[in-house]
Amino acid sequence: MLKVAILGFWHVHATGYAEMIRDHPGTELVGIWDRDPLRGVESAEKWGVPQFRDLEAALAGDVDAVVVTTATVEHADVVVRALNAGKHVFAEKLLGVTTGEVDTIVAAARRAGVTLTVALPRLSEHYTRTIDRVLNSHRYGELTYARVRLAHDGSIKDWLPKRFYDPTEAAGGAFTDLGCHPVYLLDHFFGRLPVSVSATYGQMTGRGVDDNSVVTFRYGDGAIAVAETGFVTPGYSPFTIELHWNGASLFYGYSGDGFQLYEDGRLSDEELVDQDGPTAFEQFVEHTAAGTLDEANLSSARNLTELVGMANESAATGSSVSRQHD
Repeated sequence: MLKVAILGFWHVHATGYAEMIRDHPGTELVGIWDRDPLRGVESAEKWGVPQFRDLEAALAGDVDAVVVTTATVEHADVVVRALNAGKHVFAEKLLGVTTGEVDTIVAAARRAGVTLTVALPRLSEHYTRTIDRVLNSHRYGELTYARVRLAHDGSIKDWLPKRFYDPTEAAGGAFTDLGCHPVYLLDHFFGRLPVSVSATYGQMTGRGVDDNSVVTFRYGDGAIAVAETGFVTPGYSPFTIELHWNGASLFYGYSGDGFQLYEDGRLSDEELVDQDGPTAFEQFVEHTAAGTLDEANLSSARNLTELVGMANESAATGSSVSRQHD
């Protein structure tokens, strides 16, 4: 049984991770720490586990692994300290605010010989697995255009915590938070980094950070990807994916949970339904048992931080940002 503590209930996903720990047959929630003592007490009481008085106590305790859901800007410090203490780490995205922070964190995991996994949950969902099958078939030529949209009403319905609008703690707004999902999906579909990023951010509710965002990625061969997100989309706001190759177009989410695939303009009758794979947390538990690192996950996490950082820079400067090649 893997004994897991949650470090920080800053992020709204912390509750979901507590449920995952409770429901997984191989894990047990054994404690909670939060830099905000009141939030820590409330969370510990809710889940019926001890509250660690400080981070040092949490890392010195009888804990095998931690889930890090602190403020984004605290990830580099908290994750590295956990890794140095020999704890396996499952971290909320972004792993780090900069690629330098990400590299420092990953290096710490390698030195400690423990598992590090970043929550990129939509990579294991059935729609991504189905799209992977189409991409891997190489039947339709080159991917020329892709678009992923994910938005909700968190700002206009005022259900997001105020801390999500703190540009320092959150390291950004809607794009840095919800926009991560379109970004890592597009990065996964193209399998390479773009040469430039152009971002347009809007503030419709006047909270100091973007709540309405569109970012364009341009690739070296002329292909384009578009990530759309926001906290100001009311009512029905389907999560949608649109992909175009030289010889086919695929749409997901426009008609419920199904796909539409057109080959040279004609609707294909190919079955494109697949099952969800193991969740990111389930994969993390498997890697802790095997003593391995998910290299693909860590590469995707680094790309995500780089691309979000470029988008934020583009929005701040009003100019396209070219990628500095490694």
